[in-house]
Amino acid sequence: MEPVIIVIVIFSTIFGVFYLHYSTRNKERLTLIEKGADASIFIKGKNDKTTPVWKIFTLNLSLLLIGIGLAIFIGSIMVNSFGIHEKVAYPGTIFTMAGVGLLISFFVIKKIDKEE
Repeated sequence: MEPVIIVIVIFSTIFGVFYLHYSTRNKERLTLIEKGADASIFIKGKNDKTTPVWKIFTLNLSLLLIGIGLAIFIGSIMVNSFGIHEKVAYPGTIFTMAGVGLLISFFVIKKIDKEE
């Protein structure tokens, strides 16, 4: 019985978040239109010079996986050379290097956006 309640709570939370997002967005748009704002602000044109989503996703994923791979390598060095316990070395380096990889991807994407 408890797993069913947990699943219901999770799905109702997801539904609530989406409902709140779309209803709020609709109310904001109606208010702007009533005040006389130009409706073109709601349409993202192809003239926007933004980096495609697939490039950003690929870059984030690749640098994240590179960071995790380096973390496993560094963790094994820490375990074998320095005698640090495995339960501390591997998770610590994995989370740290994954964060470093995502931070690097943030700065790379920021640089790409400036160039375009």
